[in-house]
Amino acid sequence: MAIREGGAGRKAFQVFNTVFLFLLMLLCLYPLYLQLITSISHGLEVMKGGIILLPRNVTFNTYTTLVRGELFMYMRNTIVYTVVGTLVNLGMSCLCAYPLARKTFSGRKFFTALVTVTLFFSGGMIPMYLTVKQFGLMDTMWALILPGAISTYNMIIIRTAFQSIPDSLIESAQLDGANDLVILARIVVPLSKATLATMLLFYAVSHWNSYFDAMLYINKKNLYPLQIMLRNMLIGGLFNEETAIAGASADSFAVTDATLRSAAIVVTTLPILVVYPFVQRYFVKGVMIGSVKG
Repeated sequence: MAIREGGAGRKAFQVFNTVFLFLLMLLCLYPLYLQLITSISHGLEVMKGGIILLPRNVTFNTYTTLVRGELFMYMRNTIVYTVVGTLVNLGMSCLCAYPLARKTFSGRKFFTALVTVTLFFSGGMIPMYLTVKQFGLMDTMWALILPGAISTYNMIIIRTAFQSIPDSLIESAQLDGANDLVILARIVVPLSKATLATMLLFYAVSHWNSYFDAMLYINKKNLYPLQIMLRNMLIGGLFNEETAIAGASADSFAVTDATLRSAAIVVTTLPILVVYPFVQRYFVKGVMIGSVKG
């Protein structure tokens, strides 16, 4: 039976929906909150356990120790990889999507099918490693950027958004003497801001969270991204030695591996959480525009 508008059943449904979504939000936020209160709790209190809702014996020695280490170096590397990688991703994706979106492009269907095949098949890890090595990209920033310069899935969404732009608009620009690069930069891209902002978020999050490529292609410690530091801490507490934790405090374990790990998780997660609200308003619109047409 349908729920009447304004009836008791509809109000009950709205209350249930609100409560359910609120609990779901708490369920999603609690793990990060737990890491936050753990990172500012005294190490002995963390070892005792029982930290659930509030920190105990609050101290910021963990963050002081983290900053005294090589955090800024890893953070700098990750920011550079994320910014440069995202710009390359968006640029290459737009340059690939634009001709595939044009009906006048000769061989459009063939190249679209050729690109789509990569969604289902890839060369694999070993061929990719050998390719990166033979091109001399090992231990360089480009080893983390060029092999994944285009995400086929994201490029197809961008192409679909480009297809929604009226052909008459592009033809008018051509009559005024604009070439394809001018049309792409001054007409197509500005009219696709919602989709491109969404893809920017996808690419940026992918670069920020990436660590496996760095494990394969980067051997120099001064080129490690932030996620490699976090991985080393999570699997073995290796950061404990690197930051000379003994120098933080001698008052009986104010800083421990557990608090350091929690602080590192908070530091690596917060930047994306800060950026996301500025892009979120484009998120639904951008994905929907890019998925309406095939």
